[in-house]
Amino acid sequence: MSASVTRGLAGFPAPAKLNLMLRVVGRRADGYHLLQTVFRFIDYGDTVRLRVRQDGIIARVQPLPGIAEADDLTVRAARALQAATGTSLGADIAVDKRLPTGGGLGGGSSDAATTLLALNHLWQTGLARKRLQDLALPLGADVPVFVFGRTASASGVGELLAPLAVPPAWYLVLMPPVAVSTAGIFQHPELKRDSEPIKMHGFSIPAGNDLEPLVCRLYPEVARHLAWLKSVGAAQMTGSGACLFAAFADEAGARQALASCPSDMRGFVARGLDMHPLYGLADWLDE
Repeated sequence: MSASVTRGLAGFPAPAKLNLMLRVVGRRADGYHLLQTVFRFIDYGDTVRLRVRQDGIIARVQPLPGIAEADDLTVRAARALQAATGTSLGADIAVDKRLPTGGGLGGGSSDAATTLLALNHLWQTGLARKRLQDLALPLGADVPVFVFGRTASASGVGELLAPLAVPPAWYLVLMPPVAVSTAGIFQHPELKRDSEPIKMHGFSIPAGNDLEPLVCRLYPEVARHLAWLKSVGAAQMTGSGACLFAAFADEAGARQALASCPSDMRGFVARGLDMHPLYGLADWLDE
C-alpha cells in the first residue's frame, strides 16, 4: 500500500486465529452447524488503518482484490457501529493484508473486529464489550471471538464463548496456495456432522479438526502440505482450511522446522497470544 494512501491513518493490529480443535456436533433446523472449538490468537496478522471523518462517510480508501466495498467486512463493521450508536462521525479505512483469503486464519473476521474495537475507541462511542460482540455476530460467526479478545472455547455456531487457559506455544503455519470455500465445505454431503461434544479442561484440549479429512480429499495441495508438516510435528488444519499448523515449545524449534520446509511451500512462525493486542484499548465498561 502506498504511503500517500495511508498517510494520516492510524494502524491497528488484526491478529490471525488458530482453531486448536474443531468438532461439528450437529446441525440446526436453519442449516447452521453446531460447533465446538478452541480459538487462539497469534502474533501475525493484518493491519487495519483508520482515520476519523467529520462528515459521517464510511469510505474504503484502498481496494481489496475480489471484494466489493459493500461486501468488505471492515466497511460493514463500521456502518454497524455507526448505526448502533448514532454517531455523526465517519471513517476512512484501509487494510494491509497478510492473511490469505480462504485460509482459515480468520483474516476478514479479525479485520472486522479490529474495526469495531478501534472505532469504538476513536469515535468515543463507549459500547461495552458484550454489545460489540452482539454487533459482531451478524458479520460472521468468527467475528465475536476477536472482540471477546481472549483464548476461548466456543460452542453453538461459534458465538458462545468462555475463556480457556492453554500452555505457551510457538506455531509453524503453512499456507497452501489454494482458497477453501467455507460454505462449500459446510454444505458438502460428506462432511462429518455427528461428533460427540467433549468437556474442555484447558491444558488437556484434544486436537483434531472434523473438516480436515474432507478438505484434504477436495484440495490435494492441502493434503500434501499437511503430510509434510506432520513429518516435523503434531499438525492439523485450522478452521475450514487451507492453512495448517504445528505447535512447538519454543521459537527455535518452530524456526528450525520452517527452515527445513520444501522450497515450494510458504509459511511463517508466530507466538501464541493469550489476549488480543487491542483487549485493553477501548473505553467500554466490561459487563
